[in-house]
Amino acid sequence: MASTLHNDRFLRACLQQNVDQVPVWLMRQAGRYLPEYRATRARAGDFLTLCTTPELACEVTLQPIDRFPLDAAILFSDILTIPYVMGLGLSFQEGEGPVFAKPLRSAADIARLSQPDPENELRFVMDAVRLIRRELDGRVPLIGFAGSPWTLACYMIEGRGSRDFIHIKSLLYSDPATLHHLLAHLAISVTAYLNAQIAAGAQAVMLFDTWGGSLSTPAYAAFSLAYMTRIIAGLRREADGRRVPVIIFTKGGGNWLEAMADSGADVIGLDWSTELHVARQRLGQKVALQGNMDPIALYGSSEGVRQEALRVLESHGAGTGHIFNLGHGITPQTPIENVATLVDTVHGWNPARQSI
Repeated sequence: MASTLHNDRFLRACLQQNVDQVPVWLMRQAGRYLPEYRATRARAGDFLTLCTTPELACEVTLQPIDRFPLDAAILFSDILTIPYVMGLGLSFQEGEGPVFAKPLRSAADIARLSQPDPENELRFVMDAVRLIRRELDGRVPLIGFAGSPWTLACYMIEGRGSRDFIHIKSLLYSDPATLHHLLAHLAISVTAYLNAQIAAGAQAVMLFDTWGGSLSTPAYAAFSLAYMTRIIAGLRREADGRRVPVIIFTKGGGNWLEAMADSGADVIGLDWSTELHVARQRLGQKVALQGNMDPIALYGSSEGVRQEALRVLESHGAGTGHIFNLGHGITPQTPIENVATLVDTVHGWNPARQSI
């Protein structure tokens, strides 16, 4: 695992150190917009097989790195691997997304949940991390990830994606103690899972709090951020002789930046609804910032993509601690040539301005 890291600008930016260029990677950078991904997905037969076969997960992880000069790879997996191995009957329905055959609808359901061993039930993820690190051979760092306890609980209780989250919010307001029990259980699982990814070779980790923005401000603090903070406190923070940065991303979380910055994370991911210069003014240099171009901007003309990328870069402006990314995941119909334009624009943006 101790291969020389040839491009460390992503890790340096996470820790607000000097970089020669603004680093860039994209959420869902390995995905359906790439023809090579679609070919591998067809060969796998179904999405879960793709996620649970280390050789295929490795192949898909490397595809965007082989095509674009990105500054980090992110493990190809899914945020629902933990509930998947807890036996809730996860499947992915075409056009519908993840569906659980056995959603949690009672305190008894929650009490029966197991605590998965990352090197046993989730070994397919750790084997993928080890294989990816070997195949990357130091080209760029590898990011591991997990879903936040709140986001995992949303899927596990609702049984699928939701607009209004009636089941989990009803539990929150009628029986908060039971929901806290579930979230505490998941926090233990996620901490162990991320630590196992770090031990296997992940050089940074990210918590995806996809549904945290559905909460009120007090509920976000108590039912989402508190558990991410607990996870961060329990993480192994050194590997390969370096600090392992932690990124947290709450979609729709722009109201809570200061609280998020107190979580212990090194980096706060932003969606496109919060301007980078506003976040920097509010937070100072307490954390690095990741983001935050609207992924649909990639559907525009090449010049439109270039101009929007420059606007985002200028919004953060000079100084350290910016990792360019989209405000959410890249979408399946994104023109590949526009991704190339985006990466080239970011790397070409006045590198001298990133020095202190």
